[in-house]
Amino acid sequence: MPRTDAVLADPRLAEAAGRLGRPVVKDAVVRAQQRVRQGEIEPEDVAEAALAALPRHATSLRPVLNMTGVLLHTNLGRAPLSPAAVEAVTVAAGATDVEFDLVTGARARRGRGAAEALARAVPGAEHVHVVNNNAAALVLAATALAAGREIVISRGELVEIGDGFRIPDLLVSTGARLREVGTTNRTTLADYREVVGPQTGFVLKVHPSNFRVEGFTGAVEVGELTGLGVPVVVDIGSGLLERDPLLPEEPDAASVLRAGADLVAASGDKLLGGPQAGLLLGRRDLVERLRRHPLARALRVDKLTLAALEATLRGPETPVRQALHTDPLMLRERAEALAKAMCQAGLDADAVPAEATVGGGGAPGVRLPSVAVSLPERLAVPLRQGEPPVVGRVEGGRLLLDLRTVPPERDAEVIDAVLRANHRTVR
Repeated sequence: MPRTDAVLADPRLAEAAGRLGRPVVKDAVVRAQQRVRQGEIEPEDVAEAALAALPRHATSLRPVLNMTGVLLHTNLGRAPLSPAAVEAVTVAAGATDVEFDLVTGARARRGRGAAEALARAVPGAEHVHVVNNNAAALVLAATALAAGREIVISRGELVEIGDGFRIPDLLVSTGARLREVGTTNRTTLADYREVVGPQTGFVLKVHPSNFRVEGFTGAVEVGELTGLGVPVVVDIGSGLLERDPLLPEEPDAASVLRAGADLVAASGDKLLGGPQAGLLLGRRDLVERLRRHPLARALRVDKLTLAALEATLRGPETPVRQALHTDPLMLRERAEALAKAMCQAGLDADAVPAEATVGGGGAPGVRLPSVAVSLPERLAVPLRQGEPPVVGRVEGGRLLLDLRTVPPERDAEVIDAVLRANHRTVR
């Protein structure tokens, strides 16, 4: 049996130890030695076996090819970052001037670059602030503006935002009291007027971004709420900063502020296409009040998020926007080319029409025409367990790999992954 230290001295394992950490590499060597004791491999094969068992990355998170047709898949990390944002994260990984003025040598406002980029992206906002997600933005607003007071909200907007988290529970946890008005399907301006008073901290309007209510319905527009004499806070949810013609019913920060909202809360990792963050935009006095509240310290974002957010706002078109606005004809051409290559390798593959969705609590009911490669359902599991993992969706006994959620430059990887998965299932 080769000694552990001798195996670890192998240049390939020494390089891996510098990248992954010595304990990880040592554990792989010990497992390989155990295989020798069990008679599975020869002693001279320990180094090779240890190398083969090493993870590819220092994190247990694995990069995945999202072919589900859900642009903002929460379980897959929502928005993929743009190359500019990825580069910005790398730049910010070491020591940075995140809170330091290199000219004066004095302390500076934290994340000023990201704040300036956000303010420039939404000129209608007098002031902006960034916290770690949209739920945090609501918690900060409720704590700073309505702790011990009332938040007036329509019963039709008491939404659940995923994984069992509910807006009313979130707000009540801050010490605010909820004053519900209207009904599930209809709320009028008179409903708000009847309850707004000295105990009102603000009126909250929440976009029901993950469901739709149709039929006999009625809601009050933001502009109508501005005359109630209290701040109007609007949670637009999905992070659209300006109107997109493909999503006519999705509220955007610029339009909501023009309509008279005093404060807008939004997500950074949805339709904006950036990192997880909560964006607060609106009246200078309100935003500054939130920014200076003690809770803001606990909810602040790190330098990596600030760097990625700034690059997203200043940089080129994001992958999310590219996927949203992809030409279906191009998707058809790609799907046919992929299906042809797979058929030539003996696979049952076909290019079929499909429907993609925005996902991530955005644009409910909107269906985006797409094209998928249809494959035997038996490939679903081996594709998920491959390298890289490929995640599609199963419909009607077939595995569909939707191309709207994968950029064209990854097509060759898709073909290779499918062929490898097929080889594993037919061995």
